[in-house]
Amino acid sequence: MPQLTHINPAGEAHMVDISAKSETVREARAEAFVEMQAETLAMIIAGGHHKGDVFATARIAGIQAAKRTWDLIPLCHPLLLSKVDIQLEAQTEHNRVRIESCCRLAGKTGVEMEALTAASVAALTIYDMCKAVQKDMVIGPIRLLEKSGGKSGHFKVSV
Repeated sequence: MPQLTHINPAGEAHMVDISAKSETVREARAEAFVEMQAETLAMIIAGGHHKGDVFATARIAGIQAAKRTWDLIPLCHPLLLSKVDIQLEAQTEHNRVRIESCCRLAGKTGVEMEALTAASVAALTIYDMCKAVQKDMVIGPIRLLEKSGGKSGHFKVSV
């Protein structure tokens, strides 16, 4: 079983030293879902929300969150992201919104946490904008779909 990289030999949490790592192109994709009533989803799709465009706001929130992941997750490195993309899809057959995030950079550490944070915050933003209409929306699952680059290579979830 692999060792936890954020734990030092004394069992203490620490930030991983990436100074000796090679710079490579790294990319990660994650997804999140927000389940809601059909009426709530219809309101979002129709653009009838009094706060404005729910998808546009969630997209911007996801991008901002990816850029600030190191502020939120204590042992993450600050990264110079070269791409953050947030796609939102209304899935009317399931009464939910699917969010997919993609983060990319050329660097010494991966962007999995940035992709997961982006999808999570976009989902939370949808909840925040629509909670006045429906308080029992469900967020989840949130998961990593794919990552590439770095020593560990390529990983992809079979969906």
